[in-house]
Amino acid sequence: MGLTKGAQIRPASGRLGVLLPGMGAVATTFIAGVMNVRRKLARPIGSLTQMGTIRLGKRSDGTSPRISEFLPLAALDDLEFGGWDVFPDNAHQAAVKAGVLTRDHLDPIKDELAAIKPWPAVFEQAWVKNLHGEHVKRGASKADLALQLGDDLQRFKQERGLDRLVAIWCGSTEVYRKPAAVHATLAAFEAGLHASDPDIAPSQIYAYACLQAGVPYANGAPNLSLDTGWACELARLRGVPIAGKDFKTGQTLMKTILAPGFKARLLGLDGWYSTNILGNRDGEVLEDPESYRAKELSKLGVLEHILQPHLYPDLYKGFHHVVRIDYYPPRGDNKECWDNIDLRGWLDYPMQIKVDFLCRDSILAAPIVLDLALFLDLAQRAGLSGIQEWLSFYWKSPMTPPGLYPEHDLFIQLMKLKNTLRHLRGEELITHLGAEYYD
Repeated sequence: MGLTKGAQIRPASGRLGVLLPGMGAVATTFIAGVMNVRRKLARPIGSLTQMGTIRLGKRSDGTSPRISEFLPLAALDDLEFGGWDVFPDNAHQAAVKAGVLTRDHLDPIKDELAAIKPWPAVFEQAWVKNLHGEHVKRGASKADLALQLGDDLQRFKQERGLDRLVAIWCGSTEVYRKPAAVHATLAAFEAGLHASDPDIAPSQIYAYACLQAGVPYANGAPNLSLDTGWACELARLRGVPIAGKDFKTGQTLMKTILAPGFKARLLGLDGWYSTNILGNRDGEVLEDPESYRAKELSKLGVLEHILQPHLYPDLYKGFHHVVRIDYYPPRGDNKECWDNIDLRGWLDYPMQIKVDFLCRDSILAAPIVLDLALFLDLAQRAGLSGIQEWLSFYWKSPMTPPGLYPEHDLFIQLMKLKNTLRHLRGEELITHLGAEYYD
C-alpha cells in the first residue's frame, strides 16, 4: 500500500505487545533497557524514536521537534514483552548469562525481568547447528508448529489485555539457503508447511504465524525469512508491514558511514579487509560455516551498492573486499571489529585508514529493536503494508520491492526515513535545493 500525504494515523491507544523470537543477549538488553528508561534510571541513547529530532519547514523557522512529539508513537510505559527461546531461562537469568548489562541495570528490575518467561521455541537442529535446544515445541507438522505459535501470541494478547502486537526476530543466524520453489508463492509455502518441507526454516514459521495474525514483523538476522514471494504476498493480503534484514550494528554501521564519504570525495578503493572477534551466542553459532555464509553475504553486499563500481569503474571496479568472523569466547558480547582500508588519492598515491571498533553488539542492537517496534506499529496504524523500505536505515541487507537495488548509504537512508515521517504528517519534504527556494 502506497504512502498518502498526511495519512490518517490511528492513535496509539492501549498497550502494545512486543514479541521477540529469540530471548538472548539482544532481546534481554532491549527489554532491560526499556525498563530502566521507564524508571528514569538510564537514557535511551541510540534510539531515534526517543532522542532524535526532525526538522520541519525552512532552516530559518527553527522548528525541530522530537520525533516522539511529532508522531503518535506508542509510549514506553505501554509496552509489554513476550517471546520464545530454545532455553527456558527467564529474562533476568538470560540477561545475567549474556553478560551485557551490569548489576546496576539488572538489580533494580530483577523481579520485573524474572516475570518474563519465554515460551517453547520452534527449533530445528539442521538450521542452527551449534545450538542445542531443550525448550522446544513438538508438532505433527510445520503447519502444526505455526498454529502453536499463533496460539501463543493470541494468548499473550488476551492475558495481558493488549490492543496491538509487533514482532522482531532477535534469534540466531540460520544456515545459508537459497530460495526454493516452496518459497515462491503463498500457496506453495502453505502446502510446504503441511508437508514439513525441509526448505522451510524455523524463522519462516515465526514470520508466517505473525503475518497470518496481522502482526507487523521485522527480521533482525540474515535469515531467509521475509524476502521471498510467499511472505510479501501474505503481508499484502493481511495488510501488514514487514522489514529486514539483519540489524546494522558494528562493522557494517561503520562501512555505511565511511564509504559514502570516500565516494563523495571520489577517493579510489583498492581493498577493504574486515575481521570480527566476538564471544557471545552469535559468535558460537557463526562458527558453523553455513551460518557464517549467511552473515558474510549480508556484510559483503554493502560496499558494492554504495560505491557503484559500474558507474565509477576507474575508482572502484575490482576492489578487494574480505570479511572474517571468529568466535573468541573471552570477548563476550563486546565484539571487536578491525578494518584495514586501502585508498587511492590524487595521481593514484596510496593511503590507508585503520579502524578498530571495540563495540558492544547488543548495546548497539537494543535501540534498533525499540525503534523498529515503534515504527512498524506506526506503519500499521497509518495503513502501510508490505516492505517498508524507509526503514533501510536499520539493516545490513535492506529489503526492497522487486527490481530495485537497496540503498546502503546511511545518510540517504536517514533522509528517506525522516522524509517518510514528514510525508505521513502532511509536512513538506526537505530537499536541500537552496535557501531561496525550499531550504
